Order: sequence, then C-alpha cells, then structure tokens
Amino acid sequence: MWRLWLIVGALLVTASAGQNSAAGDIGVGRLLIATKDLGDPNFAETVILIVDYDSEKGASGLILNRRTKVALTKLFPDLKTAPGDPVYQGGPVEVSGAQALLRAHSKPENANRVFGDVYVTGSRDLIEKSVAAASDPSSFRLYVGYGGWGAGQLEREIDLGAWELLNGKTSIVFDDDPDSLWSRLEEMAHSRIAMSRAAVVPRRLN
Repeated sequence: MWRLWLIVGALLVTASAGQNSAAGDIGVGRLLIATKDLGDPNFAETVILIVDYDSEKGASGLILNRRTKVALTKLFPDLKTAPGDPVYQGGPVEVSGAQALLRAHSKPENANRVFGDVYVTGSRDLIEKSVAAASDPSSFRLYVGYGGWGAGQLEREIDLGAWELLNGKTSIVFDDDPDSLWSRLEEMAHSRIAMSRAAVVPRRLN
C-alpha cells in the first residue's frame, strides 16, 4: 500500500509540473487552441499557429480557421492562373499586410521554417510565384493580418487558461475543413485533459 501511494504521489507531482510548465512550452510551430474561457472576441474559437517567438520580445501567429469571402483571384487580378481559393484572416494586427504558409521540400528563399516542411513567408515575390503556380490549398495558404502578443503576455494568458497548446502538424495547418477545426481540436484537448486527470486518481484497494 505504501508503494502504491508513492506511485500516486509521483504521478500527481508530474501532472502538476506539466500544468505549471505549459507556458514554458511556447515556441515556433506550436498550436494555440482557444478555450471557452478566452474572452477576447478577436480570438474566440480560433486555432493559431505560432510562427515567431522570443521570450523577451513576444510572439506572433496566424489564425488557421478563419476563411474570408475574398478569393486569391480578387487580390491578384493580373495573375490569370491564380486559383479561386479563399484568403484567410490571420489576425487583427496589420491587416493590410500578408503572410503565407507553404510546404516545400527545401527552404525557399525569403521564407522561415516553422516545422517539418512548413514554412512562413511575407515575401511578395514568393507569394506571387506560389499564386501564379496555382498552388494547391493543401500546400499554400495566404493570410492577411496576424495575432501578436508582447513579452510575457501569451504566457500569462496560457496560465489563466485561455489557451491549450498542441504540437503543430501539417494535416492541421492545411486541414481541408477549417470551419470545424476548432471544435475538433477543442474536443481533443478536453479528452486529453480528462485522460490525464483519470490517470492520477488512485484506485480503491479491496
């Protein structure tokens, strides 16, 4: 019995440490899943990919699940091969600017690696080349604006329970049903938390 409670105690400490260190897991390539406790309407029910992070300067990311009604053909009328895919609302900051997420086997010029074969770029030339090439939405998406946080701001929001953190996956970034993405990932996060809590509940001894 003593050994059982030592194991339970260790599990509880581990779970507690994991919760307290959540904000410390922030980094480029991580996903932010808005919780129902997040009060900012700018980010309600959003899934955000962190594309830039510096603990002393802050973080920036792109909202993955807010399609606009504006098509790439409207933004690039001179590019006859531009696809009719939608532009995404990347966030409330600098909405006159644009960034793109794209997949590539090797690092494109003027792009930064996010994770795996996923890169982010704000290069007009690279964006126009991708649009002109009629890149498939499973490998290229354009975002206007971005989400931004000052130094320590995102960490505080995570500690307050406004966000869940997940590892970035290509299948999530280029999900073919972004409108339901948040609800699916939010349910997944809840299931993960429930399983974590169940794992540290001691069983009654007969």
